Amino acid sequence: MAQQHWLDPLARQLLIATGQLPRPQRPPAERSQPLTTHGAASASDHDDGIERDLLALKLAREPGRRLSNAEEVRHAAALGWRLDVNRATAADWLRLPGCRAEQVDLLLRLQAGGVQLSGLEDLQRLLGLNETELFSWQPLLEFRWYGTAPAVANRCEPIAINQAGARELERLPAIEPELVSRLLRDRARRPFTDLADLQQRLQLRAELVEAWIGRVRFQPAPAGPVLPAANRPSP
Repeated sequence: MAQQHWLDPLARQLLIATGQLPRPQRPPAERSQPLTTHGAASASDHDDGIERDLLALKLAREPGRRLSNAEEVRHAAALGWRLDVNRATAADWLRLPGCRAEQVDLLLRLQAGGVQLSGLEDLQRLLGLNETELFSWQPLLEFRWYGTAPAVANRCEPIAINQAGARELERLPAIEPELVSRLLRDRARRPFTDLADLQQRLQLRAELVEAWIGRVRFQPAPAGPVLPAANRPSP
């Protein structure tokens, strides 16, 4: 009676997937048969299952492991992983492939100010994500809303918050003349860097900031013209 191999089937599959064991050779008769569409799909599903099991093993050994690409995100989602966008921690965000520290900082500062994101479009506009980045994160993202969801505003060309005049700023949702004046005064001291900076310096309500996501952009204010030396005012 042949002795049974000490590896269980899952361990054997994982070692084969990582190249630590050779792939078993099929009998010649089996190799000679054409692969049907159904057979190709089954092989693909089988390989997906091995990759998913391999990721599960890696995550069990290293719970804080960062996902490296869109395929790992897809497998993690199949394993039941989710990222609650409006409650996620820095460690949660940094597991996503390509997520940068400055993006996480902005998300957490807005979260601390009570700001919530209502969907993929909000996240894409806020972080300036391209379609490839958004697609790679999408399987894990959940947009749970805590409280009353805001009304959906019509999208238009974002207003350059560091360059716009009073009349243009008045086009922003729910903005009042007193807030326009405060914004212009504070902007004169130094430009706003991002939405969280704008909220903190002007003490804006979270609902107002949510309404402005994708409606404002934050290029630095242009520098004023440099005067020739002869025309500069005396200090």
